[in-house]
Amino acid sequence: MNQTIDTRQFRNALGRFASGVTVLTAPYENQTHGMTANAFVSVSLDPPLVLVSLDNRSNMHRILPLVRRFGISVLAEDQEPLSNHFAGRTVPGLHVRFITRRDIPLLAGAVAYFVVEVIDIHAAGDHTLYIGRVEHFESGEGNPLLFHAGRYGRIREEKGRPTQWPEDEFSLFSIGSVDPPVT
Repeated sequence: MNQTIDTRQFRNALGRFASGVTVLTAPYENQTHGMTANAFVSVSLDPPLVLVSLDNRSNMHRILPLVRRFGISVLAEDQEPLSNHFAGRTVPGLHVRFITRRDIPLLAGAVAYFVVEVIDIHAAGDHTLYIGRVEHFESGEGNPLLFHAGRYGRIREEKGRPTQWPEDEFSLFSIGSVDPPVT
């Protein structure tokens, strides 16, 4: 079935999936380079692998194959100005503070950090998928910055019971071959 896809409508539909916001950072030519990305996912717990998807036109797409190691900072809900800055929307007077872990710059104040070594690269249309082995990670308190339908958002604190499956530790991914009945 050949169907013409309206790329703008497709992008809008993809935007209905809420995500966190990250900034990728890498040292290159004596300078820290950074890029906002919300296409970040876990791939494997053992070994610890993550994936980022980068537009082939991005500067970071040119840098990562050369440096092979980079940082991922999961932004806190008050770091919207940093997201805008690293998305190419200059924020006048913004002071960017970095911390360093394993010689990789990361954004101070983020809710989680990952230092990653690129282990696989896959071309995928107008993007490239970078799979990385996590060398170091940290997480802290606070809520992440969210992105949905072209807008930033925050987690609304819910009052209620925790999940009835505490052993899943915040995961909604099924493990094993569980297929619930469909009636």
